[in-house]
Amino acid sequence: MHPNTPFTPEQQAGLYRAIYERRDVRAQFLPDAIPPEVLARLLHAAHHAPSVGFMQPWDFILIEDRTTRQAVKELFDEANSAAASRFAAEGREQQYRRLKLEGILDSPLNLCITCDRSRGGPNVLGRTSILEMDLFSACLAVQNLWLAARAEGIGVGWVSILDNDRLAQLLGLPEQVYPLAYLCLGYVSEFLPQPELQTLGWRQRLPLESLIHQDRWDAPLAQGPLQTALDEMEPTPPAKTTTAP
Repeated sequence: MHPNTPFTPEQQAGLYRAIYERRDVRAQFLPDAIPPEVLARLLHAAHHAPSVGFMQPWDFILIEDRTTRQAVKELFDEANSAAASRFAAEGREQQYRRLKLEGILDSPLNLCITCDRSRGGPNVLGRTSILEMDLFSACLAVQNLWLAARAEGIGVGWVSILDNDRLAQLLGLPEQVYPLAYLCLGYVSEFLPQPELQTLGWRQRLPLESLIHQDRWDAPLAQGPLQTALDEMEPTPPAKTTTAP
């Protein structure tokens, strides 16, 4: 073990398990409430995400109110219907309409992670050239929360088919605050062994080797130790179907 690697092999295995077994959950939610101490750990994990200039642009809106969630569901239904028609030309509209793409009313808790694009003032260290770095930073908070949730046996589903302007109005967001991620959280009956869209044949995972380039876009990875190590790995480490506690 490298002297600067403080994690034990067991701890490393736990981290990689959370990564490989994380799923976008839509239909497996149980009604059980998330205990306050567990939710506190998830929010703490999200709040410890890295952010450009340490601006920490995120806020967390916990949404339990049924009326609010029903209004969000109506936003989803409208946007989803419009989205389905876009796949008609590909002959996939009916397949699309059979997919369950949200758990807004099924999950015990909805969570909107926002990005305050004014936080830190007009000049944020590290954001002077790439203004979207605040959005990228807030996405890291989403990933932190998602992995922590998987480690706690809690499913997360990201509802990305929404009119964000209307969502912001519904949630009363200030003008400078962007609704980055609308999430559904809750314990689940199972974590599927592979992503649902992969199982249903919508898309398959791309081979990693085809996505690695050497120095330039038009140069593939050179033959060498890294290529050998990639060849020796399984395409995707196995993940067991597990039942929530």
